[in-house]
Amino acid sequence: MSKYLIVIEKAKNNYSAYSPDVLGCIATGDTIEETIKEMKSALEFHFEDLEVIPEPKSLRWHIENEVFEFDTPNSFITTVEMDLEKAA
Repeated sequence: MSKYLIVIEKAKNNYSAYSPDVLGCIATGDTIEETIKEMKSALEFHFEDLEVIPEPKSLRWHIENEVFEFDTPNSFITTVEMDLEKAA
């Protein structure tokens, strides 16, 4: 199992999520729980079309490389576990 970092942002009427390790893969949901579930599904679907699945990077790596600002209001960071053997 690999853990992919995801950023969840509160919008006016819902939540959105993305993974800084997997560009172009996003999800939305009405609740935080639904958004996490939808993001996991989006990652699984996204990985189906990739020849090389990107390796997840640590939160420390993302902060040190200034990939995103993690102290933005109305957002937080969590992870989703992905079985990369199933995705391959």
